[in-house]
Amino acid sequence: MERILYGDNQFFAVNHISDAKSMAQSIKFKSDEAIIRTLDYAIEAGINTFMCTTHDRIAKICDVIRANPNKYKNFKIYPCMPYAHKYANAVTELGIQGTIKQYVPGNLFGTMFKGGMAVVSKDFLKIMELLIDAEMKMFKGINTPVIFLQNVITDLLLGLGMVEVLKGFHDYIIKKYDAEPGFITMNMPKLLDTLEGAGINNPIICFSMNKVNFRMSGGKDLYEETLKSRKLRAIAMQVLGGGAIPPKEALEYVSKLPNVESILFGASSKANIENTVYNIRSFDKEKIT
Repeated sequence: MERILYGDNQFFAVNHISDAKSMAQSIKFKSDEAIIRTLDYAIEAGINTFMCTTHDRIAKICDVIRANPNKYKNFKIYPCMPYAHKYANAVTELGIQGTIKQYVPGNLFGTMFKGGMAVVSKDFLKIMELLIDAEMKMFKGINTPVIFLQNVITDLLLGLGMVEVLKGFHDYIIKKYDAEPGFITMNMPKLLDTLEGAGINNPIICFSMNKVNFRMSGGKDLYEETLKSRKLRAIAMQVLGGGAIPPKEALEYVSKLPNVESILFGASSKANIENTVYNIRSFDKEKIT
């Protein structure tokens, strides 16, 4: 994985600092052209990996990338699924049955309502595979070397003890897409224990890592110790602690941690993208020397 990954929160009005900034971002990125232009800024700054949700608008961005193969020949996307808001909105608009009918293939949809929840439970892993395939359709023809399970599902499965589903996601991504599976979580130490217990060694885990324990179940000390003593491919996200830490201070802290392979960030302006890349590269050089 590359050292610096560019995220998509800013494109879809996800801001942990203020509702006003969220609204401003919503207005700024109301057009697909604005998203593409900002992705181009990231590429110009030396970033070639976009880590994004499976938001419906990403499909249009993928169309642009496919239409310009020379321009984006070295560009990679790390899909993160499922995009929970998509399904929540569908339930609101279509109801539960309507949502299932829209996102679950026809034959299985009919079987589910004939056999009831017994069929759903029996074929849970198969349903998961079909939903993965549905989410991945928008990325056809695009380089997707790592595919992530979003934290809303990862942590739900973790809490319910449904280890076989986490293992099923891992195995299916490798088998079907010849890609590496990744997991996003708000409880990295517990997830690492669980994955290792299921025979998944050196997993790719993306998790909050910052100086103020923002969305870090277990706390900073445990996370730091886990990074020092355990084997995983770590991606640090939410490094600014929801806006509580000045950017340069936050990036210095996370850049100098052991075993952090990649740093994920989002920014909505060319200047902020360039400054973030510059700071990470500078702190990396200091770490080497």
